[in-house]
Amino acid sequence: MHPPILEGNLAQPVIRRLNALRQLSERGIALLQQAIQEGLHRARPGEDLATEGDPVESVRIILSGWLCRYKTLPDGRRQIVNFILPGDSCDACVYLLSVMDHSIGALTPVTYADIKRPAFEQLLASDRSLEEALLCETMVNSAIQREWTVNIGRRVALERVAHLLCELHERLLPVGMIDGDSCLFPVTQMDLADATGLSVVHVNRTLQELRGSGLIVLRDRMLTINDLKLLKDTALFSADYLHTKRRG
Repeated sequence: MHPPILEGNLAQPVIRRLNALRQLSERGIALLQQAIQEGLHRARPGEDLATEGDPVESVRIILSGWLCRYKTLPDGRRQIVNFILPGDSCDACVYLLSVMDHSIGALTPVTYADIKRPAFEQLLASDRSLEEALLCETMVNSAIQREWTVNIGRRVALERVAHLLCELHERLLPVGMIDGDSCLFPVTQMDLADATGLSVVHVNRTLQELRGSGLIVLRDRMLTINDLKLLKDTALFSADYLHTKRRG
């Protein structure tokens, strides 16, 4: 059976994402594209790519669509611990673990590459620039988790929601997913509540406050940020933890 054919160049968000962290070599890009070509899969909205407790056998790299990492308490309460965007890997080092300690669910239709552990290890060993870029991405994911801890632990509701919007905007920018001041925003108010530790009612009021102040427009799954600087000031946001200013 032949591997599925890439539609257009679905690998571009991944290449742009990793290039923002480390300059990939031509060889690294070619190897990455080949691995993606051989492991192309799709998922439907609401489908889990991985469930807590599953054995870890591969690394997944997201080509299109939005997902979330989440944990669920025994009584069904959910905490979203991060959003996974086009160009992201679902942890480049996860293959070193035995089982998943969280779940990954699709929020939209998703196209991704599933690269089995032996092939992924070979990929890392074959090109230094690719190895460094993927390790950098893992470290940035840790930095994001630290910032989310601060967000939930110390920022008030308006700052929390504004900070998350700023983060998603900054993460979408290097992969070419921002059109002017707008971007696709398939995250529901329930998702925002589960990501910020707020109630849905509190999230709704906070979004109304951001809209009322003229900072954002959120309509038909599209987010427009009218004044990014003021939104960042409102959120006490600095993008330094995203490490998109690549070293020379």
